[in-house]
Amino acid sequence: MAFLTLPMYSWENGAFIMIGVFALVIIALVGTIYLMMNGNKKND
Repeated sequence: MAFLTLPMYSWENGAFIMIGVFALVIIALVGTIYLMMNGNKKND
């Protein structure tokens, strides 16, 4: 049962940086999809 208390990752290996980069990528993808949805409006 001792193995259940071990963390799955270490915060010392730049996990904050990886989480930040992942968040930026997700925000960029959502923004790109939003711009693509609004960029296809037809001008009458």
